[in-house]
Amino acid sequence: MTTDQVAPGRVSTTAGGAFAARPWLSQYAAGVPPTLDYPDLTLPGLFAEAVRRHGDRPALTYFGSTLTYRDLDRLTARFANRLRALGLRRGDRVLVILPNLPQFPIAHFGTLRAGGVVAAISPLLVEREIEQLARDAGVRIVVVLDSFYEKVAGLHARGVVERVIVAAPDEYLAWPKRLLYPLKREGARPDVPDRPARGLYRFRRLLAGADDRAPAVALAPDAVATFQYTGGTTGLPKAAMLTHRNLIANTLQTRAWVPDLRPGAEVILSVMPFFHAYGATLCLHLATLMGAQQVILPRFATAEVLAAIAKHRPTVFPGVPMMYVAIAAAARDNPAVARGLTSIRHCISGAAPLPVEVRQEFERLTEAHLVEGYGLSEASPVTHCNPLDGRARAGAIGLPFPDTEVRLVDPLTGADAPAGGIGELAVRGPQVMAGYWRRPEETAETLRDGWLYTGDIGGMDADGFFAIVDRKKDVIITGGENIYPREIEEVLYSHPRVHEAVVLGVAHEVAGQVVKAFIVPRPGETLTRREVLIYCGERLAKYKVPRQIEFRDSLPKTLTGKVLRRALQEEERGGGAAGAGHAARNGAAE
Repeated sequence: MTTDQVAPGRVSTTAGGAFAARPWLSQYAAGVPPTLDYPDLTLPGLFAEAVRRHGDRPALTYFGSTLTYRDLDRLTARFANRLRALGLRRGDRVLVILPNLPQFPIAHFGTLRAGGVVAAISPLLVEREIEQLARDAGVRIVVVLDSFYEKVAGLHARGVVERVIVAAPDEYLAWPKRLLYPLKREGARPDVPDRPARGLYRFRRLLAGADDRAPAVALAPDAVATFQYTGGTTGLPKAAMLTHRNLIANTLQTRAWVPDLRPGAEVILSVMPFFHAYGATLCLHLATLMGAQQVILPRFATAEVLAAIAKHRPTVFPGVPMMYVAIAAAARDNPAVARGLTSIRHCISGAAPLPVEVRQEFERLTEAHLVEGYGLSEASPVTHCNPLDGRARAGAIGLPFPDTEVRLVDPLTGADAPAGGIGELAVRGPQVMAGYWRRPEETAETLRDGWLYTGDIGGMDADGFFAIVDRKKDVIITGGENIYPREIEEVLYSHPRVHEAVVLGVAHEVAGQVVKAFIVPRPGETLTRREVLIYCGERLAKYKVPRQIEFRDSLPKTLTGKVLRRALQEEERGGGAAGAGHAARNGAAE
């Protein structure tokens, strides 16, 4: 069986109670099987199969420059050979600090072909955070964008890392654009020396003259392929160890969920960062499995994304809610923009809850199917998704993926929640991580009897559709009542003049916590505290209505577009938003 085929098989019923019945299976879209065959394959094997079957097809398109799968095969083999020559051995970690550039998949698959482990992290981290993760992973080699070289220069000088490979964003541009690129940069071009004798290398020069044949390195499917660092709420983020088997399983599950994907014919818009688990699976690995062309963009900028869509006509667009908010806003009063989006058949939203109003408006403007999915780094990352046949349910994360068992567990007793009740979401399946790197206690707490305890509170309806009520750690407790921020955020997003909104609990002397809403009005619109209170009061119980409201021009976000609740919480503890760099308007109202 080839890697782009799936087959039906047996259904496991090892969970208890209502979950053993797996009601979600009857809701699967036509062509989606309940279980799959998973080949004993590694990611380099998956990549080799893509080269064999689609070698002359475009693999990456980057601002007009294109690399075929055969080009990528040659470049990743060169990178692998250079890593081996630099001393990398099987199981060694390579820290990758890059946005979406051609060098990312080259480094990603090149590291794996050399037998290494990819530890990819956000370029937005500061030097102190990078040093913590470099020491945690025990890396000796770092691949970094030239703009961020200064963040690792000190680590290199102090011997924290031995070798630094510096990539430039114009290295794989076509010649005319490469010639003009320095004129279009924001700020001065970094002056990074090329000193191989001191362990400092320029990416493209390093690859020049290397062997085009990948080194022969034996890898087992159960070997660790990536360290996926989780966005921990406190302390050092933990590295979820994802094996080749985990990542290939989740890629096959994703492919099975979209049965109309055509091998060798799809175009994926890859603006989701590859360093994010969602971007790695839904873009990088799914494209490799399908022999698809990726149109890669290093950041989400609405105008650039719309131009790329108009020019390259992508068919699949994985994203996060804020991306769809921005595109819908651009298309709202511009029919030409809306018409330019018609090539997209499937939009899958992850990494953050998808407000119902955002989905409805985006689908109305574009005629594309936009569905919400769910996952977490520890599950490679996807565990649930709504059907892509028009039956997506408002406010639901959807149905469990094939071969994914799910329970809702009472956090106090550990027993299955009763039918119709809520509990902590626990999942089990071939995509679940091997554990946390050097964190045996946290591994034991999160992985119990093969079940991954997600920390999310949710419920399941009679048809097997799941909904997340909220993060266990984000629950607001006021006057003894549990309040789930997502419910309030859904109401706020339904207001016609609200562009973005997020809700969290803030300390209160009497109630313990009260609800505070941070609201960004739509461009050109104004809102008052009174209007918001009246609107929420008509749709929410009194104790759920925000007690504090802050109007802002923007919200702090990660590079993936996910709102940084932690940053807002830190602002609150620090006495306000003055130092956060996000303008507040109309003040905070008590």
